Amino acid sequence: MKGELRKPASVNAILLIGIFTFVFLGAEYLFVNMISLSVTEGRTVIAQNYALGASAVGFFLYPAMERWGGRRYKSALTFILALGAIICTFIVQQHISYAATMTAGMVLFLLLGVFGSAVHYLAAVTIDGDNALARLAGIAYALGILLQYANNNLVNLEVAEAAFLSVFLAALSLLVIRTRQAGQSRIEMTETAALASKSETDISLTRKKRTAGIMLALLVVLMACVFSTLDNAVTLRHAGGTDIGQWPRLLLALSGLAAGFVFDIRKRKYMGLIMYCVMMMSVLSIVVLNLGAPFLIGLVVFYLSSGFFVVFFTASFMELSRHMRLPSLWAGMGRAMNNVSAALIASGSVALLSTGNSLAAIVIALVLFVAVSVAMAVYTARMNAVMEPKEPPASQKSDEERREAFIAKYGLTEREWDVFSQMISSDSSAQEIADCLFLSKRTVERHISALYEKTGAKSRITMYLLYRND
Repeated sequence: MKGELRKPASVNAILLIGIFTFVFLGAEYLFVNMISLSVTEGRTVIAQNYALGASAVGFFLYPAMERWGGRRYKSALTFILALGAIICTFIVQQHISYAATMTAGMVLFLLLGVFGSAVHYLAAVTIDGDNALARLAGIAYALGILLQYANNNLVNLEVAEAAFLSVFLAALSLLVIRTRQAGQSRIEMTETAALASKSETDISLTRKKRTAGIMLALLVVLMACVFSTLDNAVTLRHAGGTDIGQWPRLLLALSGLAAGFVFDIRKRKYMGLIMYCVMMMSVLSIVVLNLGAPFLIGLVVFYLSSGFFVVFFTASFMELSRHMRLPSLWAGMGRAMNNVSAALIASGSVALLSTGNSLAAIVIALVLFVAVSVAMAVYTARMNAVMEPKEPPASQKSDEERREAFIAKYGLTEREWDVFSQMISSDSSAQEIADCLFLSKRTVERHISALYEKTGAKSRITMYLLYRND
């Protein structure tokens, strides 16, 4: 597992998710500060959650942009979106008026939603293996939180804070472009595999995948209702003048990091159970807070549990996306569902917290806990069915039989097969393949030319399809 985290693709994925986390949370923090200058605490919380809802729309827009946008235009579009987000960041910082700040905030979070979906998709499809997936998500989340902590405590002027966010947003856009270009071969293979899954004859497995995705989305929405209520309680205090950017926020980084290591035990076999226990602790904290416990207890529980929750939905959806027909939609679905839930319950949550109706809050928390229990049970059963290794039909060729048939069909030599297997299983360059096989680069290039000539393929992806469909 340690080796997986040191791979360039894993480091790149950590930077992608980590920088996005910082930019998103930093923009949210700045937006709340600016909005709270002109409205009450309650309206500040509602505005914050509407902004989160706008980001969810951006998450759902990205798959269409990824699927139908031309490859040559994607880099230019990424720059344009980044520039638009930077402009909106400075408009929010200027706080010209409530309407201007609110409008710029909505557009900003819409664009950040697009970036978030792109980041999670590119991270999911470019990393090698998934043994350390939760650990990767945890390290990335901790990185984002630490950057936000430094930003909150070292940058005191709003204009400097906006400039700091803009620099990282520009860096994120460059990283997205670089990742897309460097991992184009792997992205094409993922998309091709997703398209091939549309012809799956196992209708039962397809239904299980769909059900697992729907139940995971529902599970995140239900859990987010609890965490959003805790978040709103914290935001109300923050909007009222209590600074939450100090040391307690470090608990978020620590909990996210711990969650990654704990969740990855036995390839995330116990991730659902652990998250269920964390959820139980959060529900109990709501009950205790409504019975008059100090606010600090709620703050600590919120930060500790939120880190686990973020790593849970990030790793779960990134893993699930590899089995779905539209990976670009599912990879970032966790953040989207979390934000949708926050937007939908904003008014009701604020009203409940403002009235101080402790009995109603406790009853609702317990009902949510029961609903989460049911959703978790169904999701776990369906996901286990999806992840079970599928036994091939008796008539299906084994890997060795397929290899021998392919070699015979196209008249490949053993060395050509070695080069071919490297080409369809990775996006390695000719030099990297040469180093792996202990050959010269010129020899590998000669074998590649022979492979293209013998198979009639024009690209790696075509050769991959030839082998897959043989």
